[in-house]
Amino acid sequence: MTQKTFVIDLDRCTGCMACEVACKQENGVPLGVYYNKVHTIGPVGTFPDIKQYFLPHICQVCKDAPCVKVCPTKATYRTEDGQILVDKEKCIGCRACMAACPYGARTFNPETKVVEKCTACNHLQQAGELPACVKVCCAHARFFGDIDDPESDVSKAIAAAGPENVHSMPDSGNHPTVRYILHKKFGEWTKNPPKMIP
Repeated sequence: MTQKTFVIDLDRCTGCMACEVACKQENGVPLGVYYNKVHTIGPVGTFPDIKQYFLPHICQVCKDAPCVKVCPTKATYRTEDGQILVDKEKCIGCRACMAACPYGARTFNPETKVVEKCTACNHLQQAGELPACVKVCCAHARFFGDIDDPESDVSKAIAAAGPENVHSMPDSGNHPTVRYILHKKFGEWTKNPPKMIP
Protein backbone atom coordinates (compact mmCIF):
# COMPACT_ATOMS: atom_id res chain seq x y z
CA MET A 1 0.00 0.00 0.00
CA THR A 2 1.15 3.56 -0.68
CA GLN A 3 0.59 6.57 1.57
CA LYS A 4 2.29 9.74 0.41
CA THR A 5 2.61 12.37 3.10
CA PHE A 6 4.89 14.93 4.74
CA VAL A 7 7.35 14.73 7.60
CA ILE A 8 8.46 18.07 9.03
CA ASP A 9 11.51 18.33 11.28
CA LEU A 10 10.72 21.10 13.77
CA ASP A 11 14.22 20.82 15.23
CA ARG A 12 15.46 22.23 11.93
CA CYS A 13 12.66 24.63 11.01
CA THR A 14 13.78 28.27 11.40
CA GLY A 15 10.40 29.88 10.83
CA CYS A 16 11.63 31.65 7.70
CA MET A 17 8.23 31.09 6.05
CA ALA A 18 9.79 30.32 2.67
CA CYS A 19 7.39 27.36 2.49
CA GLU A 20 4.41 29.72 2.84
CA VAL A 21 5.73 31.98 0.09
CA ALA A 22 6.64 29.11 -2.25
CA CYS A 23 3.22 27.54 -1.77
CA LYS A 24 1.42 30.77 -2.60
CA GLN A 25 3.60 31.47 -5.63
CA GLU A 26 3.50 27.94 -7.06
CA ASN A 27 -0.25 27.54 -6.63
CA GLY A 28 -1.42 31.10 -7.22
CA VAL A 29 -2.93 31.33 -3.73
CA PRO A 30 -4.50 34.78 -3.10
CA LEU A 31 -4.09 36.95 -0.01
CA GLY A 32 -6.01 35.67 3.00
CA VAL A 33 -6.03 32.12 1.63
CA TYR A 34 -3.54 29.53 2.88
CA TYR A 35 -2.61 25.99 1.95
CA ASN A 36 0.35 26.16 4.33
CA LYS A 37 0.70 28.36 7.42
CA VAL A 38 3.62 28.60 9.85
CA HIS A 39 2.69 29.17 13.51
CA THR A 40 5.03 30.18 16.32
CA ILE A 41 4.70 27.98 19.41
CA GLY A 42 6.06 29.74 22.49
CA PRO A 43 8.19 31.12 23.82
CA VAL A 44 7.66 29.25 27.07
CA GLY A 45 9.81 29.05 30.19
CA THR A 46 11.84 31.50 32.20
CA PHE A 47 14.95 33.19 30.87
CA PRO A 48 17.47 31.81 30.10
CA ASP A 49 15.62 28.48 29.83
CA ILE A 50 13.22 29.45 27.07
CA LYS A 51 11.91 27.16 24.34
CA GLN A 52 10.18 28.06 21.10
CA TYR A 53 9.57 26.33 17.79
CA PHE A 54 7.76 26.87 14.52
CA LEU A 55 4.88 24.65 13.44
CA PRO A 56 4.09 24.51 9.71
CA HIS A 57 0.42 23.64 9.37
CA ILE A 58 -0.85 21.81 6.30
CA CYS A 59 -3.49 19.26 5.33
CA GLN A 60 -2.84 16.25 7.56
CA VAL A 61 -3.61 13.73 4.78
CA CYS A 62 -5.91 11.69 7.01
CA LYS A 63 -6.37 8.00 6.22
CA ASP A 64 -10.03 8.24 7.23
CA ALA A 65 -10.57 11.84 6.14
CA PRO A 66 -13.84 13.42 7.32
CA CYS A 67 -13.65 15.95 4.49
CA VAL A 68 -13.97 13.12 1.94
CA LYS A 69 -16.94 11.62 3.77
CA VAL A 70 -19.03 14.79 3.96
CA CYS A 71 -18.51 16.17 0.46
CA PRO A 72 -21.95 16.00 -1.23
CA THR A 73 -20.57 16.14 -4.78
CA LYS A 74 -17.50 13.91 -4.24
CA ALA A 75 -15.32 16.89 -5.18
CA THR A 76 -12.98 15.96 -2.34
CA TYR A 77 -11.44 12.58 -3.01
CA ARG A 78 -8.53 10.29 -2.15
CA THR A 79 -6.00 9.27 -4.78
CA GLU A 80 -4.53 5.78 -5.13
CA ASP A 81 -1.37 6.92 -3.34
CA GLY A 82 -3.32 8.24 -0.34
CA GLN A 83 -3.36 11.94 -1.11
CA ILE A 84 -6.50 14.06 -0.75
CA LEU A 85 -7.42 16.45 -3.54
CA VAL A 86 -10.29 18.72 -4.54
CA ASP A 87 -11.87 18.65 -7.99
CA LYS A 88 -12.68 22.34 -8.39
CA GLU A 89 -15.09 21.58 -11.23
CA LYS A 90 -17.25 19.55 -8.85
CA CYS A 91 -16.94 21.78 -5.77
CA ILE A 92 -20.09 23.82 -5.08
CA GLY A 93 -18.51 25.85 -2.28
CA CYS A 94 -20.83 24.52 0.43
CA ARG A 95 -17.90 24.41 2.89
CA ALA A 96 -19.05 21.17 4.54
CA CYS A 97 -15.49 19.87 4.25
CA MET A 98 -14.18 22.96 6.02
CA ALA A 99 -16.50 22.28 8.95
CA ALA A 100 -15.50 18.61 8.99
CA CYS A 101 -11.71 19.16 9.00
CA PRO A 102 -10.52 18.97 12.62
CA TYR A 103 -7.41 21.01 11.79
CA GLY A 104 -8.86 23.96 9.90
CA ALA A 105 -6.63 23.00 6.99
CA ARG A 106 -9.06 24.04 4.25
CA THR A 107 -9.84 27.49 3.00
CA PHE A 108 -12.52 29.13 0.88
CA ASN A 109 -11.20 31.05 -2.09
CA PRO A 110 -13.37 34.16 -2.52
CA GLU A 111 -12.17 34.59 -6.10
CA THR A 112 -12.97 31.10 -7.38
CA LYS A 113 -15.83 30.44 -4.93
CA VAL A 114 -14.55 26.96 -4.16
CA VAL A 115 -12.79 25.30 -1.23
CA GLU A 116 -9.07 24.74 -1.66
CA LYS A 117 -6.28 23.03 0.26
CA CYS A 118 -2.73 21.78 0.01
CA THR A 119 -2.34 19.47 -2.97
CA ALA A 120 1.28 18.58 -2.19
CA CYS A 121 1.84 20.31 -5.54
CA ASN A 122 0.34 17.35 -7.36
CA HIS A 123 1.14 19.00 -10.69
CA LEU A 124 4.84 19.01 -9.76
CA GLN A 125 4.67 15.40 -8.60
CA GLN A 126 3.28 14.44 -12.01
CA ALA A 127 6.45 15.95 -13.50
CA GLY A 128 8.66 13.94 -11.13
CA GLU A 129 9.37 16.86 -8.79
CA LEU A 130 8.87 17.43 -5.08
CA PRO A 131 6.29 19.87 -3.68
CA ALA A 132 7.43 23.50 -3.81
CA CYS A 133 7.61 23.81 -0.01
CA VAL A 134 10.01 20.87 0.18
CA LYS A 135 12.19 22.20 -2.63
CA VAL A 136 12.64 25.68 -1.08
CA CYS A 137 13.18 24.69 2.56
CA CYS A 138 16.63 26.11 3.29
CA ALA A 139 16.87 24.17 6.56
CA HIS A 140 16.01 20.85 4.86
CA ALA A 141 13.23 20.42 7.42
CA ARG A 142 10.60 19.06 5.02
CA PHE A 143 10.35 15.57 3.58
CA PHE A 144 7.74 14.11 1.26
CA GLY A 145 7.17 10.55 0.16
CA ASP A 146 5.56 7.19 0.86
CA ILE A 147 5.44 6.64 4.61
CA ASP A 148 4.68 2.95 4.01
CA ASP A 149 8.00 2.52 2.17
CA PRO A 150 10.85 2.05 4.67
CA GLU A 151 13.34 3.29 2.04
CA SER A 152 11.57 6.61 1.46
CA ASP A 153 12.92 9.94 2.76
CA VAL A 154 9.97 10.32 5.15
CA SER A 155 10.43 6.87 6.67
CA LYS A 156 14.17 7.36 7.05
CA ALA A 157 13.64 10.73 8.79
CA ILE A 158 11.18 9.15 11.23
CA ALA A 159 13.49 6.21 11.96
CA ALA A 160 16.47 8.51 12.57
CA ALA A 161 14.49 10.68 15.01
CA GLY A 162 13.26 7.83 17.22
CA PRO A 163 9.62 7.20 18.15
CA GLU A 164 9.69 9.38 21.27
CA ASN A 165 10.47 12.42 19.11
CA VAL A 166 7.84 11.87 16.40
CA HIS A 167 4.48 13.54 16.83
CA SER A 168 1.21 14.04 14.99
CA MET A 169 -1.82 16.28 15.28
CA PRO A 170 -4.59 15.02 17.61
CA ASP A 171 -6.35 11.97 16.19
CA SER A 172 -10.13 11.86 16.55
CA GLY A 173 -10.46 8.68 14.52
CA ASN A 174 -9.39 10.30 11.25
CA HIS A 175 -5.78 9.00 11.44
CA PRO A 176 -3.59 11.92 10.27
CA THR A 177 -0.45 10.77 8.45
CA VAL A 178 1.71 13.92 8.61
CA ARG A 179 4.48 13.55 11.19
CA TYR A 180 6.45 16.20 13.05
CA ILE A 181 9.89 15.63 14.56
CA LEU A 182 10.58 17.55 17.77
CA HIS A 183 13.12 16.68 20.45
CA LYS A 184 12.37 17.83 24.00
CA LYS A 185 15.51 19.94 24.16
CA PHE A 186 13.97 22.19 21.50
CA GLY A 187 10.39 22.32 22.77
CA GLU A 188 7.39 20.54 24.20
CA TRP A 189 4.98 19.21 21.58
CA THR A 190 1.75 21.17 21.87
CA LYS A 191 -1.32 19.10 22.74
CA ASN A 192 -3.63 21.82 21.34
CA PRO A 193 -2.12 23.01 18.05
CA PRO A 194 -3.67 26.12 16.53
CA LYS A 195 -5.93 25.79 13.52
CA MET A 196 -4.52 27.01 10.24
CA ILE A 197 -6.99 29.90 10.01
CA PRO A 198 -8.02 31.02 13.54
